Amino acid sequence: MPKMKTKSGAKKRFTVTGTGKIKRKHAYKSHILTKKTKKQKRNLTYFAIVDKTDEKNVREMIQK
Repeated sequence: MPKMKTKSGAKKRFTVTGTGKIKRKHAYKSHILTKKTKKQKRNLTYFAIVDKTDEKNVREMIQK
């Protein structure tokens, strides 16, 4: 059977940390920022860890 290809969208959105967790960016930080508070925009800047319920699906997409 041939190798499975990595999903190119997932490749751009997720990275694996040294401990094996998967990092992701927050949504809602790209446009319509005028009505969002400074605090909200600041907190959306940082990375988050993918939830364990979604981790299996994301790992299959990035194959790591």
